[in-house]
Parts: sequence; structure tokens; C-alpha cells
Amino acid sequence: MSDNNSGIALEKYSLGVGDRFAHQAKAQLAACCKAEAQGVTVAPVWNKSNREHVTVGSEPSSTRAAADAAVRELGWKHGYYVDADHINLKTVDRFLGPSNFFTLDVAESIGKPAERSVVEGFLKRHPELGGRVEIPGLEEPVELTPEKSALAASKYLFAVQDAGRIYRHIAAAKPAGDFVTEVSMDETDCPQTPSELLLILAAIADERIPIQTIAPKFTGRFNKGVDYVGDVAQFEREFASDLAVIACAIQRYSLPGNLKLSVHSGSDKFSIYAPIRRSVRRFDAGIHVKTAGTTWLEELIGLAEAGGDGLAMAKEIYAAAFDHLDELSAPYAAVIDIDAQALPAPAAVNRWSSEQYVAALRHDRKNPLFNPNFRQLLHVGYKIAAKLGDRYTAMLDACQSSISRNVTENLYERHIVPLFLSV
Repeated sequence: MSDNNSGIALEKYSLGVGDRFAHQAKAQLAACCKAEAQGVTVAPVWNKSNREHVTVGSEPSSTRAAADAAVRELGWKHGYYVDADHINLKTVDRFLGPSNFFTLDVAESIGKPAERSVVEGFLKRHPELGGRVEIPGLEEPVELTPEKSALAASKYLFAVQDAGRIYRHIAAAKPAGDFVTEVSMDETDCPQTPSELLLILAAIADERIPIQTIAPKFTGRFNKGVDYVGDVAQFEREFASDLAVIACAIQRYSLPGNLKLSVHSGSDKFSIYAPIRRSVRRFDAGIHVKTAGTTWLEELIGLAEAGGDGLAMAKEIYAAAFDHLDELSAPYAAVIDIDAQALPAPAAVNRWSSEQYVAALRHDRKNPLFNPNFRQLLHVGYKIAAKLGDRYTAMLDACQSSISRNVTENLYERHIVPLFLSV
């Protein structure tokens, strides 16, 4: 993390790490330390949404305390961040003190039409968005017409204005250079085209938001905790196009020079990690990948590996999650695909050994026992563990050796290495 005239500058590579119960920050940071030992700095960003805090019954200050303690214990000398994840004006205030990274979620505003005068004023300020735009790195220029730009502006300008309102609310409470701003545009009906992304970035610049990462929507399914589902070649083309547009927008609209793409629900998207790595190296670009939720699953794996009471609790959590499938799935319906018929019955799981439970849950595509439906249900089932309260956190402490080993190995071997270190 560097201090310059613009304040905090997010590192080139960063990893969003969720820690539902604020017990694994040290194990998570240990994975970043292993990357540092290989000569690559990957800045940790501890992200936890308002919904997750409400579900667990925690406060954002607990995330900050866990991150600070891990940094002290491991002697981390680089930047680290606490992300107020997916906040809006209704939820941001509780994050203002502890957070130095804010993901502005404007999903509900996408598609709401901006006032006609606002659209007309925007298009008048940006006549380049009504014609042919040459973008270095793209084989074909972006072809725009006034009509297409007007439609895109009508769809996205209100959302960008909403992001501006949230940003200014934060900046009124915190010095503008003391936090990183991300804008989330991924929860919409279809992926943004290069021309739409260029228009969005122009609008963000007009709102004077010093954005350092943006999360557009990509083609394909980004389900929680499992691999990418879609056309990998098409994803790589879109991802590279977005990088080219960002590089162009930085120069054209004087956006922060370290502006980079953010991949939400990026955990375990193994099939697109190589395309991401190739693209960021081709453009010498940065990347932010969010792996929230993965660590909670590694806690369960660690409990199961520990055997005894740990395994018993892991089975108890699955049985309760199975019984509350619809309730747990509803808030995440857009980012999970669970085949209820493929879920094992709790009675069968109760007979499993540690090895069987771990094999079903750990995301090892070569293991015939891996069950992505089992994994997705448990991914959204952290509410069950939250209801166990002190019983669950005490078990985390009792099984910490097994858990921390799995947390570190997962983040380093399955995420950091293929994204940032592989040749």
C-alpha cells in the first residue's frame, strides 16, 4: 500500500478473502506470505458483507481486529485492506470506521432510467461515444452510434450516479485518500460490451469517483465455490477486451492509473485462472479476485479431518443445512445451482468417515467422490454454524491446527499459484 498524492493505491494483485467467523485471518495471510517468498506481492483484502455480519451476528470491527492481529503476528509489510463488501447508502455507515476498502453495490440501480436531461448532458460531454473508437489491444474498433450510447446511458447512468452518492457519503466521513473504491456492476442481466464498459467508465470519471477496481459482469456462471460454467474461450476474449478498455479509459478520462478488473465469486474458478493470468500478463494489468466463502468451507474440511467431535459437528451442520435447503438457497439463488436429487441424505453422511466427508467437500475435480451440490449447499450454509454460536467457534479453536493448514493450502495452491505464480 503506497501513499502518494492520490492516497492509498491498491497493489497490482489483490485477493479478496472472506472470513465468516474471524478466526482464519492468520492462516489466510500465511498464503500471501508464501507468495511473497516467491517474489510476488498479493495484497489480502478481507471482505465481509452486511448480510454476512447480520447472519453471523458480528460487527465490521471484528474483521478489522482479526486482520490487524494477523498482520502483527506474521510481520506483513505490504498493504492490507478490510472491505465493506457490497454496501449501499442503507448499510455503509457501520463500516466507515473499520474499513479502508468499499465495494459500492449499485445492482438495484442498473436499468433504472436516468433523467433525460442527464443522459443528454452526458452524451454532449462525450461525443466520442457516438462514433468509432480505436482502442489499443482490440482487433476491431468499438463501433458506437448515438442511439446505442443513449440506450446504454439510460441503463447505466443512474447506477453510476448512485455510486457517486455512496462514494461522496463515505468521503464526507473519511479522507478521500484513505480508502479504496470499487464499483460492482456484475449483478445485471447480461455482460457489458466493450462499448458499455467504456461508457460506464466515462460516467464514473464524470462523477469524480477515484475508482481503483471495477467488477463488470462476464459471460458464464460464477456460482459460489465451484468452477466456472461457460465458454472459456469466449470468457478470455471478453476479459482481454475489458482490460483493453480499462487501459484506454485510464488515459482518456484520467482515471487512476492502477484501475483494474475485479472478478466476483472468483473462488474456485479454476478453468479460467489460466486465461486470466495470460491476459493480465499480456496487458501488464492488475487483477482483484474475490474468494469469499472458500475459507468457511476449509473450516468444515478441517473439522472433518480432525475426526471425533470435529467430524460430528461437520455432519451436524450438513444435516441442518439439508433440512433448510430452500431457506439457505434463496438469498443466493442467482449464484448457485444445486441439484437437490444429488445431495446425499443426512443419514448416509452420518455414516461417512473423515475421508469421505472431505472428499465430497474439497474441490478436487479428479476425485470421483467430489460432490459440487454438497459443496454449494454447505457454502451457503454458514448460517447453521452461526446459530451454533460459541459451540462452533470453540470447535474452531479445538481443531485450529487442521483448519489453518487447509485454509493456507487452499488459498496458496489452488488460487494464488495458478493466478499469479504459474509460468
